[in-house]
Amino acid sequence: MKIKKIINSFKYAIEGFYSSFKTERNMKIHILIMILVIMAGFLLKLNRQEWMICIACFAAVISGELFNTAIETVVDIVMPQKNEKAKLAKDISASAVLVLAIGAAIIGLIIFVPKILSFI
Repeated sequence: MKIKKIINSFKYAIEGFYSSFKTERNMKIHILIMILVIMAGFLLKLNRQEWMICIACFAAVISGELFNTAIETVVDIVMPQKNEKAKLAKDISASAVLVLAIGAAIIGLIIFVPKILSFI
């Protein structure tokens, strides 16, 4: 029975990810950027440490987007009508993802710009 619970927990997590990807424009953007970075990483031959940093950035940004989606969904359930506090919660949640994405972009520039310049 425990194995079935574990399998179901993975199944539900995958369903949540898929649902977020289907419904959230920003999740699609993050996944597209991740795919482009992975392609660039292979082309520019990232080393092991650089890959680990990129993977940590991917995980942080995508997890942040998933948390943001979950928070926005709960806020919409609890407060379906317009409310300043509900808006504030959603705005702060979205800004957390923005901070993660900006940080990841800066890290990406630090890793990729020297490689691109030496490639040219």
